[in-house]
Amino acid sequence: MNDYEPEGWPGVLLREGKTLLRVPNTVNQENLGPHSKKRSSVFYNPAMSGSRTRSVILLNYAINSGFFGEGVVYALDGLAATGLRARRWMNELPSSSARRLQIEIVDSNPESLLWAKKINEEIPPKNGIDNLTYTVGDLRKVVLNSGRHWIDIDPFGSPVSFIDSAIQSMARTGVLEISATDSAALTGSSKSPLMRRYGAKVKTDGLAQDSGLRVLLANVARIAAKYDRKIEPLMSIWDSHHLRISIKVIKSIEAANKVEDNLGWRVFCPDNVEIGSSKSQELNLPKNGILPMNCFLPLDFPVNSNDKRISGPLWTGPIGNREVMSYFSPEEALSLCGPEFDENDPMNRNQKDIQHERNIIEKSIKNIMNESRAIDCNHHIIVDDLASWLKIGSPPSPKKMVEMLENLGYRAAVTHYGRPSFRTNATWELIVECAMHFQPPI
Repeated sequence: MNDYEPEGWPGVLLREGKTLLRVPNTVNQENLGPHSKKRSSVFYNPAMSGSRTRSVILLNYAINSGFFGEGVVYALDGLAATGLRARRWMNELPSSSARRLQIEIVDSNPESLLWAKKINEEIPPKNGIDNLTYTVGDLRKVVLNSGRHWIDIDPFGSPVSFIDSAIQSMARTGVLEISATDSAALTGSSKSPLMRRYGAKVKTDGLAQDSGLRVLLANVARIAAKYDRKIEPLMSIWDSHHLRISIKVIKSIEAANKVEDNLGWRVFCPDNVEIGSSKSQELNLPKNGILPMNCFLPLDFPVNSNDKRISGPLWTGPIGNREVMSYFSPEEALSLCGPEFDENDPMNRNQKDIQHERNIIEKSIKNIMNESRAIDCNHHIIVDDLASWLKIGSPPSPKKMVEMLENLGYRAAVTHYGRPSFRTNATWELIVECAMHFQPPI
């Protein structure tokens, strides 16, 4: 990689989390978002700032929890563009975590990596630790050069073509984070790409984003099993325009042989036979005659490929880890990633501006910690859909439903999801009773 000043330097100074960066002047500062490489040689997407914040928090948890032992943690920021994600890891993690990292930043665009290197030279990590290397190349080849404990895949579009080589390159225990911006495919709106890339179908209902996350998890689980590995979902997020999964990948032939235990189908408006075959222990044939809105079926259940009620094959196990998600508190997020007011702020931000930036950090992890209490529960209830299903006037409050179910001894939590919803291990019959409780008398 030639070491000269990149085109458009120094561009515009910005900040994400606690980390300063520069982007070309071609980025529209009035409405920051992904911009075409026809307008600029460097890609920067502020809409992914929440994803990068969560990545910092998760990496700190993984290091401190002993995921990778006591030695060097080899991390790779694939498709890195300006390298902001890796720079945030190095700059915002505590020194005790940051000094263990050896990070390779990879992108196929030499100009992007020139920006990454130039930015890091001008604005190095505040802790003085700079274990970054820069590689121009195809991620699918570069990733195979050595074993990795942590790999981030954040492409423009589908991640499918990068997953196989990433899985092969992982250490015996590692973490793989994958973003997918082909949400129209994964959520069932674009049926042909969904079948072509993921071999699945998704019903475009209120749970389409959840089904999309599960289709992506199922795809990764099957690839991992080919290489004698199992996956354990740590966190799965739908965030506006993209889906994001964070998984632990572990070498285990025995567990890989059982991959189909966590694969299956989601069926909308199930009948009595399907409910009886469901993988959801919380389901029961209700005495009130109101059947549940949907349920999970095992992979070997005979489904009709033309049945529009069916989504899958998809992951039917938990899509997150209770202990990991409980770590995502506002206090932890602000401690790691929240900027502090400084009279010498290079961006001349006042206290109100800084508070706005801190609010963005808090918003990026909203409900994750609370949802951890019920992340392994099979019922994911969209309250608007529940009201329509029960033919009641107004949707019940997710918060009030959670409070009532917890008071009755069940686990429940409001979700980190695009539509008002909650998770619970309560029976369907009890969910119906609680929803009816909040309806005004006729």
